[in-house]
Amino acid sequence: MKIIPFRSVLAAACAVSLLIAGGPAARAKTFELETASIADIQAAVDAGALTYEKLVTLCLARIQAYNESGPALHALITLNPKALDEARARDAEFKATGRRSPLFGIPILPKDNYDTADLPTTGGSFLLDGSLPPQDSTMIKKLRDAGVIILGKTNLNEFASGGPGTPSGFSSLGGQTHNPHDPAHGPGGSSGGTGASIAAWFAPLGLGTDTGGSIRNPCSFNGIVGIKPTNGLLSRAGIIPLSLSFDTGGPMARSVYDVALALGFMTGLDSRDPLTSTQMGLAYTDYTQFLRKDALKGARIGVNRNYVGKDAEVDQILDRTVAELRAAGAVVIDPVNYPEYVIDAKAGIMNAVRYTEFREQIRVYLSTLKPGYPKDLSEMIAKADALTEPTGRYAPNWGRFDAFKLENAGPPPTALAYRAAKEYGMPMVRAAVLGVFEENKLDAIIYTTNPAPAPLIVPPFKAPPGTPAGNPGSLTNVANITNFPDVIVPAGVTREKLPVTISFFGTAYSEPRLLAYAYAYEQATHHRVTPSTTPALPGEKFDY
Repeated sequence: MKIIPFRSVLAAACAVSLLIAGGPAARAKTFELETASIADIQAAVDAGALTYEKLVTLCLARIQAYNESGPALHALITLNPKALDEARARDAEFKATGRRSPLFGIPILPKDNYDTADLPTTGGSFLLDGSLPPQDSTMIKKLRDAGVIILGKTNLNEFASGGPGTPSGFSSLGGQTHNPHDPAHGPGGSSGGTGASIAAWFAPLGLGTDTGGSIRNPCSFNGIVGIKPTNGLLSRAGIIPLSLSFDTGGPMARSVYDVALALGFMTGLDSRDPLTSTQMGLAYTDYTQFLRKDALKGARIGVNRNYVGKDAEVDQILDRTVAELRAAGAVVIDPVNYPEYVIDAKAGIMNAVRYTEFREQIRVYLSTLKPGYPKDLSEMIAKADALTEPTGRYAPNWGRFDAFKLENAGPPPTALAYRAAKEYGMPMVRAAVLGVFEENKLDAIIYTTNPAPAPLIVPPFKAPPGTPAGNPGSLTNVANITNFPDVIVPAGVTREKLPVTISFFGTAYSEPRLLAYAYAYEQATHHRVTPSTTPALPGEKFDY
């Protein structure tokens, strides 16, 4: 009898296995929840290795492990009790008729100032606890039409704003959200719950809102990607307003591709938001078409250094970014700072507009709610003043409650102080910024989204009268005053492993160009890091 060597038997067995599996090209793939993009998720579903029910189950397991336990991020206000039922329905629909869109079956976490008719919308405030609005916001409706699953609602700075003595990510209803990279540090405001949730991979996609940096600060402090789009690209209808002259919503995710993908599903005209008429001929339903790895080659990129000098490590990361852009083929003009009068005036312009608009616009929003909730800012103040100590789920938010009084005392819309800021101050800043672009022939401007990493959380306290609110040491509000777009992408971490991001800032409706630059930079550098406090759980990684 001829003896066949074991090595030959093994080789023959491998050959048979390859034939059964379809040859070398059918080599197994690995799915890993923490690093999976939306495209990776859909590929695993297509292969039969993942279902939308299993995806939602994995996300819920992470929330259970890390939101109230472990690092106790406290990033969520509400979980959708029907999320698993919706996921099963998506699986049945997919099996029967296929996928409606690339977002089909994807769990998302919107900030809790987006109206959802089936889940409470509170703005993070005990004043609106349990409030079910009459209909979905326009952005939520568009995403539901695409087939997403609302997994829950995220915590935020109350009514999308802080106040003196209030740390980022704190609200009277949701408490304090923590940064998953280091829970002793803040998550950024006001979309801090969304930022922490996406970084900790509670969901692949989130929604934030931005009035002065409220998408970009949480993206920066949590080390994720986001976009503050041109005001008018996305409808604000059904979002609790802070100041409609500056407000916009936008997607937040872990990759530029996922942000670009989500953005296209939310554009379009909306009679409920007249500002969307400005996007005629300038908006797209697919922004992924513009993403190219070589997009930075030949691009003229200016470097703004108005706020350097606040943190040496962040400044070093900016310098390294400049070198990385040059290596990618960009033509870098450094520096291209804004005039001092813009830096000096921007906070005053924003306050003059906001202190009028919030009082007027929140009254309109409150009028749409069911009985039992405040009808105007004066009623909100009276009820807030009565919450003097923690009571059940509620905790005083002294800084935000004091800011209510500043907003309530603001001038009427007919006052010259308001009109001057809106009709002359905002155009002045816009013209000055456009001047910097034109004089230097720029395609975009970069800056460190925040000139310092996430600060330590200080417990809320009642600040003395006259204590200034907000963070004047950032350029983010320039995008709100001009209504221009800003794309945020990870650029590195400090020695303490706190993320740093850069912003690609451009002129109105330059989203295709900015997303392309951010994508090219992301693909060349891969600076995003996974938080150490929220590691992978069993079952999140598998081969198929």
